[in-house]
Amino acid sequence: MSESEPPPYQIQTQSQDHDSLTLTLPLLSHRQRSVNSTSQVAIVGANACPIESLDYEIAENDFFKQDWRTRGKIQIFQYIFMKWLLCFLIGGFVSLVGFFNNIAVETIAGVKFAFTSNMMSDRRHGMALLVFSVSNLLLTLFAAILTAFISPAAAGSGIPEVKAYLNGVDAPDIFSPRTLIVKIVGSISAVSSSLVVGKAGPMVHIGSSIASLFGQGGSRKYGLTWKWLRFFKNDRDRRDLVTCGSAAGIAAAFRAPVGGVLFALEEMASWWRSALLWRSFFTTAVVAIILRALIDVCFSDKCGLFGKGGLIMFDAYSANVSYHLADVPPVLVLGVIGGILGSLYNFLLIRILRVYNFIYEKGIIYQICIACTISILTSFLLFGLPWLASCQPCPSDAPEACPTVGGSGNYKRFQCPPGHYNDLASLIFNTNDDAIRNLFTKDAMSEFQLTTMLIFFVTCFSLGILSYGIVAPAGLFVPVIVTGASYGRFVGMLLGSHTNLSHSLYAVLGAASFLGGSMRMTVSLCVIILELTNNLLLLPLIMIVLLISKTVADAFNGNIYDLIMAVKGFPYLETHAEPYMRQMTVADVVSGPLQLCHGIEKVGNIVHILKTTRHHGFPVIDASPDSESSVLYGLILRAHLIALLKKKAFLSTPMRLGVDDAFRHFSADDFAKRGLGNVDKIEDIELTDEEMEMFLDLHPFTNASPYTVVESMSLAKALVLFREVGLRHLLVIPKITSRAPVVGILTRHDFMPEHILGGSGGGLIQLLHMGLTLETETLAGED
Repeated sequence: MSESEPPPYQIQTQSQDHDSLTLTLPLLSHRQRSVNSTSQVAIVGANACPIESLDYEIAENDFFKQDWRTRGKIQIFQYIFMKWLLCFLIGGFVSLVGFFNNIAVETIAGVKFAFTSNMMSDRRHGMALLVFSVSNLLLTLFAAILTAFISPAAAGSGIPEVKAYLNGVDAPDIFSPRTLIVKIVGSISAVSSSLVVGKAGPMVHIGSSIASLFGQGGSRKYGLTWKWLRFFKNDRDRRDLVTCGSAAGIAAAFRAPVGGVLFALEEMASWWRSALLWRSFFTTAVVAIILRALIDVCFSDKCGLFGKGGLIMFDAYSANVSYHLADVPPVLVLGVIGGILGSLYNFLLIRILRVYNFIYEKGIIYQICIACTISILTSFLLFGLPWLASCQPCPSDAPEACPTVGGSGNYKRFQCPPGHYNDLASLIFNTNDDAIRNLFTKDAMSEFQLTTMLIFFVTCFSLGILSYGIVAPAGLFVPVIVTGASYGRFVGMLLGSHTNLSHSLYAVLGAASFLGGSMRMTVSLCVIILELTNNLLLLPLIMIVLLISKTVADAFNGNIYDLIMAVKGFPYLETHAEPYMRQMTVADVVSGPLQLCHGIEKVGNIVHILKTTRHHGFPVIDASPDSESSVLYGLILRAHLIALLKKKAFLSTPMRLGVDDAFRHFSADDFAKRGLGNVDKIEDIELTDEEMEMFLDLHPFTNASPYTVVESMSLAKALVLFREVGLRHLLVIPKITSRAPVVGILTRHDFMPEHILGGSGGGLIQLLHMGLTLETETLAGED
């Protein structure tokens, strides 16, 4: 039977989980989307990859129930104990990686700046430029080649990919050991190359990768497996560990354990519960304790060759803060400016990503050329701009050596004569962490000039946008902080004696406003900044700035990570339904064909279904004893069907198989979820003609209690159910029992606005938009 001629058990009604169908990339294609083709391929890191959905729902079949009934108290205790043990291991490993990254960046950058500064002191300016630019180029080239050829999934910050995973989107290689290694090494190289990129975003990805590897018991591909870790055989448990890993990443990047938990809650996780709160808090506490034990190395000025390191950035501002009611209006203005600039930053960044991706389609060589071009541009700007600043005499009461040569500090000499310093070089010829520390410092009220702050702000704003899209690990947190701190200090200097607040406090508030305007987080950012600055007195001002900047920026566009997910093509399910979804039923969006399996099915039919479709869930029907019509028995997953075929426990006659008989042929490990991207394929299974005529009893392995909705349910209500429960398939059943037992299956792609607006319901949606404007505005307010 050809693929165009459906077998008798095929019903032309609904689309199932099409995980690798028509290529539709928002960044790659400007063509009109066709029905059922939204977001089947997404840009993961730097490359376009087919994506799938995750099975967060537990398949409660007879085999699963019997497996749990056979577990004793010791096994249950071991299961719970392993969760806490893995949280401890995740916290320990992430903290060690964070400290190692900090040491490596400070050392590599320190060698580069030491050589350059010494040559500048010797008046060998041309050689200094050559050493500075070539070292930056080599570091960037190394990161780009490593990422492009070994693991393209490691490009970017990784936060959009992790956030999409926690929402239920499975992308290949995002948590593989190869990606983890490239992310660590590439992040160190990229940050050390003076690019305006950060290491906080990559740390979130690194923490999530470590958690994922522990959750799946290691990597079979690379021979790194631990049998004693293979307790978490489903996506639900691994999702919780990845959430803890993302919280640990922020905690390790900023030494902000509480901020890490709140970041995972506010920004990353789509599902949250009290048990997960406890475990993520425990994970970040482990990070904080281990970093506290290691931070003494930094306090003794041995945290790398160059400076004290970003891990003690929180000590930068610890002065007593006193402010009055008259100081509030400038703070409000600062929040408005942060919202406008943050939304502009997001708008320009997305446009640059689209341009880069258009160029990246031409091949890897173009990806590397873009990275090298940005590196050369950055080097020439960072070396040339300080020449525009005038030399300042060293203050007599300077809290540190002035001028500074060959190390981090507030008073870089650069091209100035002895006893003078270049204030712009003090910001540029430092790592980003040390630049932030210099902007936050309370002892440098008159250190910087207005023109210096303006030049530094424009430079960071522009280079931050240009640098993020290169094929290398690159975060957004630190560039946004340093950009916001520069314009915040600029505003403070403009106000001068008209305010009681110090310039450094305005730098902190500027960083908060720009973070709120770009990333749109409030609670987590507030706590992270408080833990960074180690000053609780800043709380009221930071809260006001974050609320205002987020409110203003929301009027223009969304937060930066959601925008990046959208242009990358991830089918992310939002927390709220679009107003027009209330005017539609689930029957309006289902389409065919739908493949069905019988409770006892012929092997040849199963092979035909698996080979001719890419669906990942199939309804199982049985004949009704009271009538000639069929009844719905449940839902079976593609992975389980392949596992049954691979085991070849076939029946010569169509007979019902008991649960005890199933346990003799199969074990729970046969149906355990494999690592990300590692799935068995039907093409790899070889069957004889005789075996194709045999039978399989699907009843013990079918989820007999799948979530179902009636076809008249509103699409908005179905979306809430689908997202809150974390489903991959939602069965649609008929309202009239005399019809077929299943109308169709809803997957996450059916809820995407691109699918609904671009499909057969597009005309209906346009009418709804024209005729129900007032109603949709009211509903949007209710949401």
